Amino acid sequence: MALDEPTDKDKKYEINGFTFLVDKDLMEKAQPIKVDYMINGFKLDCGLDFGPATGCSSCSTSGTCH
Repeated sequence: MALDEPTDKDKKYEINGFTFLVDKDLMEKAQPIKVDYMINGFKLDCGLDFGPATGCSSCSTSGTCH
């Protein structure tokens, strides 16, 4: 998840005052995508398999960081 400007390749979602941009090709692979706001930031869940839940110290995902 990062700040970005919209392009023609993005699908735009406006939910509760937040604007989310998702690359259309990625959306086909990752859906469903769920974004939750946690006290320490955002938590993303999606249909992509990142392998074993190893986690890392630089993000709050349960998959591997790239």
